[in-house]
Amino acid sequence: MSIAVTIILTVQMLSALAMIGLILVQHGKGADMGAAFGSGGSGSLFGASGSANFLSRTTAVLATVFFVCTLALAYFGNLRPASSGSVLEGAAVVAPAAAPEVPATVAPASGAAQIPAK
Repeated sequence: MSIAVTIILTVQMLSALAMIGLILVQHGKGADMGAAFGSGGSGSLFGASGSANFLSRTTAVLATVFFVCTLALAYFGNLRPASSGSVLEGAAVVAPAAAPEVPATVAPASGAAQIPAK
């Protein structure tokens, strides 16, 4: 199962990085207004509207892959053997033995008693 989790985690990270790159490459809605008045090159590798469709569809596919990987990692993260306990349960067993004992006859010093006299 460790190999499956590693593969899913790798696919998730690669899809996240690719999604970040595609989102940064895309133009905003205000970028088309400048191209309409002649500033900037309106011609592109994908044509006039082809790049927006291609980039947005690819981003949607990568987002779907990212969410499916996230759900798979959450599923594999919740799979535990029935015999293993929680980390906190193990710490609760060790903590009382490690705690120092304070004698009941000695009262804790107040704040005024801790100030050194001149």
